[in-house]
Amino acid sequence: MLVFVWRQEDNIVIVEQIWTGNAWRNFNYLIVCGETGEAAAIDPLDHSKCLSKANEMGWNITQIINTHEHQDHTGGNEALVAATGSRLLAHHNADIPNVDKLLVAGDIVRIGKTVELEVLDTPGHTMSHVCLLAHTDIPSLFSGDTLFNAGAGNCHNGGHPEQLFQTFSRQLEALSDDTRIYPGHDYWANNLAFTLDREPNNKLAADLLDNIHVNDPNQSLISTLKLERQINTFLRLSNPLIIQNLRESFPDLSEMPDPKEVFLRLRELRNDW
Repeated sequence: MLVFVWRQEDNIVIVEQIWTGNAWRNFNYLIVCGETGEAAAIDPLDHSKCLSKANEMGWNITQIINTHEHQDHTGGNEALVAATGSRLLAHHNADIPNVDKLLVAGDIVRIGKTVELEVLDTPGHTMSHVCLLAHTDIPSLFSGDTLFNAGAGNCHNGGHPEQLFQTFSRQLEALSDDTRIYPGHDYWANNLAFTLDREPNNKLAADLLDNIHVNDPNQSLISTLKLERQINTFLRLSNPLIIQNLRESFPDLSEMPDPKEVFLRLRELRNDW
């Protein structure tokens, strides 16, 4: 488990990243107001670990936020609500039972006195997915299964790759370089391997793949959008080598493919990679 403390003026915001250690490689999160100890749990599949950490630190979980409706993100809701009385928040179209507050783009979720999370409506992985942008001196994105470290979410179970591209191009690309990325799963190793398959000369990706912190989720490297723009193939759509190598798999690729075409072909290739 890792704790990062951000200071915004005199206020403190605490993020606790909880490694579940399960087969799906989930990360759960507690976001805490350092002044009041009030906390929100994001996708608390491993509700027992979330509750144990909160109790250890004297934090009070009052809200649960689901990024989307897949069971590996919602499976801890019922038990955590029963233990804490928390309110459940989720996308207004998500198929999640017993939601107390339906979220739409632009909503602000407040936690205690120091935390504000802006709701981004980010379809693609599913059509009812939210990401949460923390309004802190160092902005942070809780990206669920939309943006992974060095990768992008799949669209197998209720999503659509064209919508995912729009989310990347219209929303994620607009975020600042210093935005920290907190994804729903640890897929560092596989995603970096895909980057190197597409772009073998990406030295930074190769160095990261060799870094012990990438391979130990209990000591997970926290990425930024600046780093992602250097090692995430789905954010490097104009890279000539990526396009050249993509043409080997898709000979019908346009002579000068636009970013959307490159993204969709990469997502198709990654599905079976």
